Amino acid sequence: MKTAMRIGELGQATGVDIETIRYYEKAGLLPNPARSSNGYRAYGPEHLERLAFIRHCRALDIPLADVKRLLEFVANPAADCGDIDRLIDAQLSRVRARLKSMRALERQLTALRGSCIANYVAGKCGILHELVAAAHGEACACHMDVPGDPPKAVASAKSSTRRKKS
Repeated sequence: MKTAMRIGELGQATGVDIETIRYYEKAGLLPNPARSSNGYRAYGPEHLERLAFIRHCRALDIPLADVKRLLEFVANPAADCGDIDRLIDAQLSRVRARLKSMRALERQLTALRGSCIANYVAGKCGILHELVAAAHGEACACHMDVPGDPPKAVASAKSSTRRKKS
């Protein structure tokens, strides 16, 4: 491996966009590289390793602030890893919350899809009917908390509108 790479080569080696590399430098996640005699950035193996670490953390959807904190632990290997555990536990909680939300979304879309069981013209499509009904504040198959009740957000918006008119 070459000891000095240009930004494009670093980007290619890690799969990270050039603008993102520059952003990581500005954010302090990636140290500024030396400059070659022609003014080009000259990245070394330490940049490649660090950028690969950042990319992996981002692939795990770890926020940049947490990536920065993890990099501090990489630089200080004698530090207690309790904070690392807590950081990953917090990320795991965020992922689990999103998964729960995505499962609810899946159920809603499945219910919506179930409202159209045959091939009709758009004017008779059960899905469009449900979406238009929900837009008018009526119950929608995908948001029924209690059968026959309109979605909470729509009911809330309607009661808010009624209060303003009063």
